[in-house]
Amino acid sequence: MATEKDYQSLYDRIAALRETVSGRLAADLISNPQLADALNKQIDDMLQSVVNSDSKTPPPPDKGLSQLAGIGSDAASQLGQARIPAGVEAYDETITSERIIAVGDMYYLWQHEKIGVFRAVQKLQELFRAGTVRLSSGSGAFALYQFDRREVLRYTKRDRLAAYKRIFNYGEGPVPTGARANTDFHKLFTHFVHQVTLFWRDKRISDVIRERAYDPSFGSIAIVRRAGLDLRNNLKWLSFGHLNVLRVEVMQLLEEAFKILNSPDVKRLFGADNAWDAVEEILIRYYNERLVTSPRQRMGVTGREVLRWLAQPHILQSTRAQFETLLLEIAEQSEEWLTSAQAMGVGGRRTEHRVLPWDKTSPTPARQNGTRKAVGKHPAEREFELQMEY
Repeated sequence: MATEKDYQSLYDRIAALRETVSGRLAADLISNPQLADALNKQIDDMLQSVVNSDSKTPPPPDKGLSQLAGIGSDAASQLGQARIPAGVEAYDETITSERIIAVGDMYYLWQHEKIGVFRAVQKLQELFRAGTVRLSSGSGAFALYQFDRREVLRYTKRDRLAAYKRIFNYGEGPVPTGARANTDFHKLFTHFVHQVTLFWRDKRISDVIRERAYDPSFGSIAIVRRAGLDLRNNLKWLSFGHLNVLRVEVMQLLEEAFKILNSPDVKRLFGADNAWDAVEEILIRYYNERLVTSPRQRMGVTGREVLRWLAQPHILQSTRAQFETLLLEIAEQSEEWLTSAQAMGVGGRRTEHRVLPWDKTSPTPARQNGTRKAVGKHPAEREFELQMEY
């Protein structure tokens, strides 16, 4: 049980240790900057082990209040003898990974919903019931029959659209009673992806310009971490409810839809080589739509990988070398998502503003002579238009 005196002494000794080590190894730290990370990590681990050990010590029945107030035989004669806790569990360490992974799957499903996979199967059902297509007893026809019979047991399209609206604020579906649309998701997600891509661009540039570049201005992990934590905390409260069960069912539905579209008799009907060709042929022939299959599908795949990465504790890593190693997992996925989003007009690259205020819709614009730059529409207005288009 740490007293206030021990508590103060511990942090003073840790500070003295850091100063002594940095003083003795100053020359080595200049030639090998990575050594500073290793030393700080070891000292932080020592401090954390002491804090963890103290937190496991059971407190007295009165939690130390009588000692502090000067009551009883254990009354403290000075403040330094009073018990002081180290703190409580960090907020950012209390998120369940299962719910964030479920959000990633829902994002993947939304992109396929937006492409029109389910509408293609629905149109195929209508044609099959009307007898206007040459389907009778093949594997695709039988799968369509089973697909139709099981429809009464599944969540409806209205349920899916309501879930997308609640979690992402995507689509025009109604928000469930008592819920609200997550109007912050898209700007937080695009901001995080942008910061990841910017981090690796800065790092690549620094590696080219100078050997063994380590200047923190070239790739700040603090900015990336803050953007990721903001997004993860936003999803924390929007991932409760029936989301987990719904995404499992709709993932099964998507798999079943592709088995129908990939069956020999359905592919032969539309002259398709695979299920995606069948989807596109139906969308063109019966809906006269402009195809967005490739960028949307890649946005679904890469966006899901980014959200899966956020579900793990990687974002809490404070050591630069380890953080960069873990972040490398989604470096290319982020770049590909952002490129696809640009092509679709639902995302863009920002060159100047890196900080996204929690109550704003876009990064704080630069100012010149006390006034905002005149660059056409206000960034908030443009961001709102992009979300509406999305």
